[in-house]
Amino acid sequence: MQPFRILIVDDHAHAREAIREILEEHDDFLIVGEGKNGEEAIMLTEELMPDIILMDIQMPIMDGLEATKRIKLKFPYVKIVMITVSDDITDLFAALKQGAQGYLLKNIQSEAWCDHLRAFALDEVPMSKEIAFQILKEFPQRKAATKEKSPLSTREIEVLQLVAKGLSNKEISEILFISEHTVKSHLKNILSKLHLENRVQLASYAFQQGLMD
Repeated sequence: MQPFRILIVDDHAHAREAIREILEEHDDFLIVGEGKNGEEAIMLTEELMPDIILMDIQMPIMDGLEATKRIKLKFPYVKIVMITVSDDITDLFAALKQGAQGYLLKNIQSEAWCDHLRAFALDEVPMSKEIAFQILKEFPQRKAATKEKSPLSTREIEVLQLVAKGLSNKEISEILFISEHTVKSHLKNILSKLHLENRVQLASYAFQQGLMD
């Protein structure tokens, strides 16, 4: 298996160095470049085509939220993980709505950090309860909306509903009595059919379409 190609974007040199030191201990991560702001993130993404961008939120010239929005428009299959010292749900939810895969707190232990990053790379990270609550707050009046004809199969809708409840792939596989591999295949098909990027966008879609009980 080829290592995941990582682009680090943070305006603090010591933060980039700390991340580099963590990742260089693991053979499944390859750091292909570093940037100091959102503009550099866009330029380096076009030049290097990383698999994953570790993106700080607060940066000069262009912040991580705007950079995420622009990168996902041009390169929708590049995964973006926000790195932050604060779990301010407002900023993080904004990034996730733009297509970011999730977030990592800079102050968690390095081993847990790498485990989380692998899970993001493999699309195996469930939504946090905080993010699920934020979606509930944003779409309360549309929960009972008239259901439009969905392009999804019955099984895909079942998977979507469980994703929207914040369940992991393993939990979904146990509830539906299918393998985790099958869950991943369903998720890939659902994302493709709906032209969406991540679990947060899937959950938002489920509430908007009145698919949740």
